[in-house]
Amino acid sequence: MASACSVSGRSTSEVELIVITKNHPVTLVEQLVDLGHRQFGENRDQEAKPKAFELSASRPDSNPTWHFVGQLQSNKVKSVLQYANVIHSVDRPSLVAELAKQLPKLDRQISGFIELNLTSDPGRGGVLPENLEALASAVLQLENFELLGLMAVAGLGVDPRIDFDRALNSQQILLQVAPQARFLSMGMSEDFEIAIEMGATHIRVGSAITGPRVPTA
Repeated sequence: MASACSVSGRSTSEVELIVITKNHPVTLVEQLVDLGHRQFGENRDQEAKPKAFELSASRPDSNPTWHFVGQLQSNKVKSVLQYANVIHSVDRPSLVAELAKQLPKLDRQISGFIELNLTSDPGRGGVLPENLEALASAVLQLENFELLGLMAVAGLGVDPRIDFDRALNSQQILLQVAPQARFLSMGMSEDFEIAIEMGATHIRVGSAITGPRVPTA
């Protein structure tokens, strides 16, 4: 990260590292907490929820920030809001409708990103760029929710610069509707240096830090 920021003339303080801990036990998260890290990402509620609660019990003063980075099913919203601080995958009107039902019940604010679909597959998670403005307008009406910006995943077998550039173009559309939503969640283990070069403010890195999952007996 420091090297990529230096090459791009950016400060490391401009980029938030989210360690993706999916498929790893809570003991790994505890080790990272003991090393001083506090930003963690998960993509499945059935794994993330017990892990978040276990960490709260074992490290009660750690105050971690949990990022939900997977596609969020509407029927999981209530559960995810029990522990997640940031949702990276707001991507469709039906999800916004469920968030509108559940968010007013919270006594705290959460934040999140609109996820872009940069592929030609409409079944993949994420809003198509042409539908971004309408979705953003709906998200801005949510109670207890701060819209941070856009999340994007580069496609397989594609130069990530191409997809990240498309995300930057979409960001200009979003900023017209939500000037404060200036953050970009993009870049993973394979392409985070390029993402930083192109302006990412949040990178989601898993295996480059955690290594492969250790098989259980």
